[in-house]
Amino acid sequence: MLIPHPLLGPRDAQEFTYLGDARLLERPDPAAENAEARFCDYVYLRDNPAGVHRELWFHEHGDRSWLVVTRDTVTHEILGAELAADVKGAGA
Repeated sequence: MLIPHPLLGPRDAQEFTYLGDARLLERPDPAAENAEARFCDYVYLRDNPAGVHRELWFHEHGDRSWLVVTRDTVTHEILGAELAADVKGAGA
């Protein structure tokens, strides 16, 4: 499986480590009134979708960047990738 790294071009998926759902970029506000419940959901509740999904991947054996990869979990087709820093800066 090739991941289209936005800076380095197509890279083999073996260079990366998968973290999980890209919604992890949307960390709850620890000062919010319901912070404890929101952090519990953030840490323990995960979706396991079949189909198009956005995921976090770390380029461990490369430039050590974090990517948000859009992938079909049924076919494993990679539909796109962008730097996680750009996604987070855009409001995830």
